[in-house]
Amino acid sequence: MPKKIAPQFIVHPKTVIEDASAAEKPLSSGDKEKDRAEAARLAAAIGEQQQMLYAGRKHKVLVILQGMDTSGKDGTVNDVFASVNPQGIRIANFKAPTAIELAHDYLWRIHEQVPVAGEIAVFNRSHYEDVLITRVHDWIDDKECKRRYRQINDFERMLAETGTVVLKLFLHISKDEQKARLQSRIDDPNKHWKFAPQDLAERKFWDSYQKVYQNTLHATSTPHAPWYVVPADSKPHRNLVVANIVLETLQKLKLKYPDPKPELKKLKFD
Repeated sequence: MPKKIAPQFIVHPKTVIEDASAAEKPLSSGDKEKDRAEAARLAAAIGEQQQMLYAGRKHKVLVILQGMDTSGKDGTVNDVFASVNPQGIRIANFKAPTAIELAHDYLWRIHEQVPVAGEIAVFNRSHYEDVLITRVHDWIDDKECKRRYRQINDFERMLAETGTVVLKLFLHISKDEQKARLQSRIDDPNKHWKFAPQDLAERKFWDSYQKVYQNTLHATSTPHAPWYVVPADSKPHRNLVVANIVLETLQKLKLKYPDPKPELKKLKFD
């Protein structure tokens, strides 16, 4: 695997969220099947790293997936983490907050889902909904939004300083690609369960979402919790990029299995 692939996807001050960049394929071989095979190989390697993470119980990894409807959050989980030990991974989905959750601060329900030692936690949507949909629909104003940016940065800094690796991935699709994916859900009866009328309602706010996403990525991409923009119009390429970033992140931890137990060396079963 090429070294230091991840940095090219990190958000920087000049990062612009635009439709054209969603179709870019900087890691592609030019052959979808080869890309799928390479992503599968990387997923297997992630599984090996995760076994050592789970066995060692020293590190915690939080993977945050954000993106527009149909950007592929579920597909990313299914494909990139297909080889991990299910005991060492947890998927948290954040829907509209319940009455009890609304009675607390907006980070309360998030904090209880962060990973424990030896675990990878994957957030399918996250606390970022509280500065995305809330800002697009003017449920909060700019002043409150900036206050939440600061709180989120402080929250993620606390996680990082207490041993959690925070990995944030924005799955970036174009408006045309979203249209095609929504239409496929309507055209295929087996995909009707995936379709929600609310998806069409939110699509009307596409331009606002792009602006708010860009502001959010710039305001909350930090050294301790950087954002990565993943071109996601191509599903195989999306998986390839995410798998590379996750694997590279795990390898940096220099994971290993716990030291052997000397008392077991001569143990024999009858």
